[in-house]
Amino acid sequence: MDLSAICKASPYLSGLIFAAEDFALDLSITRTPDLKEFLYARSAITMAARAHSLPSTIDLVTTSFRGEEGQRTLRAESEDGKRLGFNGKQCIHPSQVDTVQEIFRPSPEEVEWAVRVVIADEKAAEQGRGAWTLDGKMIDAPVSGKAKAVRQKAIICGIDVDSIHQKWRDQEPE
Repeated sequence: MDLSAICKASPYLSGLIFAAEDFALDLSITRTPDLKEFLYARSAITMAARAHSLPSTIDLVTTSFRGEEGQRTLRAESEDGKRLGFNGKQCIHPSQVDTVQEIFRPSPEEVEWAVRVVIADEKAAEQGRGAWTLDGKMIDAPVSGKAKAVRQKAIICGIDVDSIHQKWRDQEPE
């Protein structure tokens, strides 16, 4: 129950994993397709990890993995986990790895947006601007920080960020 104490338990701790089946056993609940019974625990885990600067949050395993239905379930659960703030997912079968990696790495659109923001933000900073717009949307420090994180994740995932940077090198803040 004390996620904060768990997060501070060791300087060697680098993340948290949600073990849904263990959780369901402990609470005597049944896993359902929409996973609503896990929403509080999953949200608490991602928030605690971020609050304590733990870089890794690994979401529950998808127990259904065979055939098209298993892959659809895996995709839906992975996308849901990503929306909740997880940055990875447990896999129980090699057929799950490609789908999980595809979902948890930044999409081409996310990377392009991030690079554009980073470039324009550097120019805005040179102009002494703290907030500015891009495509009609306000960009400030939290949004810029998100863009930098997406860009860094893209680099770690082996995405050619340099060519995207080159494409958008003339991006200006609006």
